[in-house]
Amino acid sequence: MTLIAAQPVTSSRGGPATTVDLADSTVRELNQLLHDAADGDAFVVESPVGSHNIAVGITADIDVTVEGNVGYYFAGMHQTGTATVHGSAGVGLAENIMSGVVHVTGDASQSTGATGHGGLVIVDGNTGARCGISMKGVDIVVGGSIGHASAFMAQAGRLVVCGDAGEALGDSIYEARIYVRGEVASLGADCVEKEMRPEHLAELADLLERAGRTERPEEFRRYGSARGLYHFKVDNAGAY
Repeated sequence: MTLIAAQPVTSSRGGPATTVDLADSTVRELNQLLHDAADGDAFVVESPVGSHNIAVGITADIDVTVEGNVGYYFAGMHQTGTATVHGSAGVGLAENIMSGVVHVTGDASQSTGATGHGGLVIVDGNTGARCGISMKGVDIVVGGSIGHASAFMAQAGRLVVCGDAGEALGDSIYEARIYVRGEVASLGADCVEKEMRPEHLAELADLLERAGRTERPEEFRRYGSARGLYHFKVDNAGAY
C-alpha cells in the first residue's frame, strides 16, 4: 500500500491527511486502514477510477475525501464520520447508513441511501431511480432531480429534492416526509401532497442549510402518506 502521511494535503476539516493512492493499493487495503483508524484521523483517496465498495463500514469519527468517481456501494453501512466524493457515485451510495455524513459533489446512480437508518446523505447533482427506498430515518438532500420509484416504502426520515421527481414517487410510503421543489411526474400508491406548516418549513430550512443549499423552503411542496394502506380492508380480500 502506498501511504503519503500528512503532506500539504488537508482534509475537509482543515487538518493534515494521509493520502492513499488506489493506483498502488487495493480497496481491501484501504478499507482495512479506515477500519483501524482513530477518531479525528483524516484520509484523501486518489485514483479511485470507479472502484466499488470504497469506505464501507466506517465506525470511527474520521474524514475521508475521495478525489474522483467511485463505483457501487460507496460508504455502505456508514456509522459515523464524514465521507466525501469529489465526483460521481454508482449504485447503492450510502446503503444502510446509520449516522454521519456522506456527500457526493456530482451525480449518483440508483438506490441512493436505500434502507438508511440515520445520518445525512447529500448529492449535489442528480440521482437515479429508487432514491431513498425503504428509508428508515436517514435524511437525503438532492440538489438536482431524482428518478422513478424513489422513497418506495419509505418508513421514516426526510427526502429533499431541489429539482424534479420521477414517476411513482413515494409509492406505499409510511411516515417519511418528501419535499420537492420542482415537478413530480406522478405519485405512487397512497402518497399525497400535504400542507406545508411552519414546523415543516423550519425542518426543511435546517436540512437545506446542513446540505449547503441556498434554495428557500417556501419554494418546496411536501408529500407523505395518506395512510390508506395502514389497515386491512375486507373489500380487498378477494385480491389475494
